[in-house]
Amino acid sequence: MSKQSFFKVLIISGLLLPLLPSKSAAQKVVNNQNQSWVSINTAAKVYKKFSLLADVHVRRNNFFADRSFEFVRTAVQYNVDDRLSFAIGYAHMWMTSPDNATNKEENRIFEQVQLITKIGSATLLQKVRNEQRWANPYNAKNTFSDRVRLLNSLTIPIFKNKYLPAIALADEVCIQFGRDIVYNTFDQNRWFVGIKQQVSKTLSFDLGYMEVLQQKAALNSYDNNHTFRWFFYYQPDLRKKKA
Repeated sequence: MSKQSFFKVLIISGLLLPLLPSKSAAQKVVNNQNQSWVSINTAAKVYKKFSLLADVHVRRNNFFADRSFEFVRTAVQYNVDDRLSFAIGYAHMWMTSPDNATNKEENRIFEQVQLITKIGSATLLQKVRNEQRWANPYNAKNTFSDRVRLLNSLTIPIFKNKYLPAIALADEVCIQFGRDIVYNTFDQNRWFVGIKQQVSKTLSFDLGYMEVLQQKAALNSYDNNHTFRWFFYYQPDLRKKKA
């Protein structure tokens, strides 16, 4: 199978997975929430084909009123070329319980492959990430899970000037496995619509609405998070220039 065919299969799988029917769909219990999610994401080229990745995330419930989680992640990335890259890294999350009384912490090791493709004037970013997650849920036993994430993100320019806003569309499907994963193999689906704004050569952001549908550990229990998202991207080239 060619590289292009492989990623086409992943796209189709990612789009169809959330649509699979459930025998108990009529009995779903959905908790609707309003959230805000802000992050800074850095990919700095540091040596030849190597980059350092780092990002910080803060998510709040009830717009900005209550804590949801804080999250940090770092990785080393190898850039095959301007289109294809591989990375391996570590992440840590602090999440509050629904009553804000206790914290859940989670450690992750992850591996990912990313492909960027031009489709006319549009840019398609595809990312597959595999995460090994160790968590200590709120006053409960430690758990381990393996999660696979498939992201498809499309940026569509509407102006010739790259410093004017472009349309941003994205969808990410997450599925997970492990001894403690019983009812929620489908973990969550995140879709996003908004704008992508290039601020300078190295700085950009996307801004818009994201819906996060997450299945909980209990049978037929879901959180549906209506999320204001504002993500910043800083991509400097720190390699020494030849004189």
